[in-house]
Amino acid sequence: MTDDSDEEMLSWDESVFRNEHVFEIDYVPESFLHRESQMESLKYALKPAVRGSRPLNVMAQGPPGTGKTTSVQIIFDELRAQTDVKAIQVNCQVNSTRYAVFSQLFEGVFEYEPPSSGISFKKLFSQVTDKLVEDDEVLVVALDDVNYLFYESEASDTLYSMLRAHEEQGGAKIGVILVSSDLDLDILEELDGRVQSVFRPEDVYFPNYGESEIAEILGERANRGFHDDVITTSVLDRIAELTAEQGGDLRVGIDLLRRAGLKAEMRASRHVELQDVEEAYETSKYVHLSRRLQELSDSETALVRVIANHAGKQAGEIYDIFNDETDLGYTRYSEIINKLDQLGIIDASYTDVDGRGRSRELNLNYDAEAVTDRL
Repeated sequence: MTDDSDEEMLSWDESVFRNEHVFEIDYVPESFLHRESQMESLKYALKPAVRGSRPLNVMAQGPPGTGKTTSVQIIFDELRAQTDVKAIQVNCQVNSTRYAVFSQLFEGVFEYEPPSSGISFKKLFSQVTDKLVEDDEVLVVALDDVNYLFYESEASDTLYSMLRAHEEQGGAKIGVILVSSDLDLDILEELDGRVQSVFRPEDVYFPNYGESEIAEILGERANRGFHDDVITTSVLDRIAELTAEQGGDLRVGIDLLRRAGLKAEMRASRHVELQDVEEAYETSKYVHLSRRLQELSDSETALVRVIANHAGKQAGEIYDIFNDETDLGYTRYSEIINKLDQLGIIDASYTDVDGRGRSRELNLNYDAEAVTDRL
């Protein structure tokens, strides 16, 4: 006679997951829920490209984890499959200079990488635009996480080159979608006047998902990713509630589903329990922090570590420690502070210092141990 408890235990070659890839950050869902109006707005803006004309430019903004990148991915996949439009998505966290962006465009247009050295931006630009004219193709570029171009003061030059391409090379047709999760960044205000005059984008806003919408979306992921009966409605509702507490960032909820499943497997259980969710949440709630820290340069990481170890000190005191470790000058130090502040990793607010006027005080926006554990 088989013990009922044994039937509830996973054997060594079994898993709670039907398809674990469903919970990866780059997974594009078959059912994309609650973004119908945004998808229609994007299609409206890009429709002229299908007819061989320059599309409307778009500014797609909204909090993190609200479907902006996925919306563009789905639309671009449809364009590539059904039309002759060239659609290229550029990750500006990784490619945060004008040259790096156009290197990605070169690779997308020619389907091989540009030379690793010895080619000027002017030549790179002209080869891309010449190819578009030669093939009579329209190019649509999505600058994902475009806020990183602003942090590096590269946004205006990059956009100017794209939006004025038809003047540099007659017949070159390029449309731009700017995707940003930084709601404190006033994109139009920060662009040079020469870019503002030609950009004139359509606005597409992606609001936070409501808790019921989060539950429905995560339920769809769970159905595709887990075997039947692995997770109950009450457990899913708790995951949706915790996700809503993190600003409705779906990446938190999706990561939480996966980690809770792994916790269940560690117990050799066929079912995800509330205990698994609560334990996994201690890691998943920092998923956006982890992604931001991973994208930092060595010098930026060094400054975060210094601030974590000396929180609350004035900017001048932090600089002395940072300079001892990196030999970087104050100008670069100030640029890094501004970037970390814009990313929301630190708070760099001005305070009055007795006898010394105003100075910035640097503090982490997260628990110091959580930050140092992820560096």
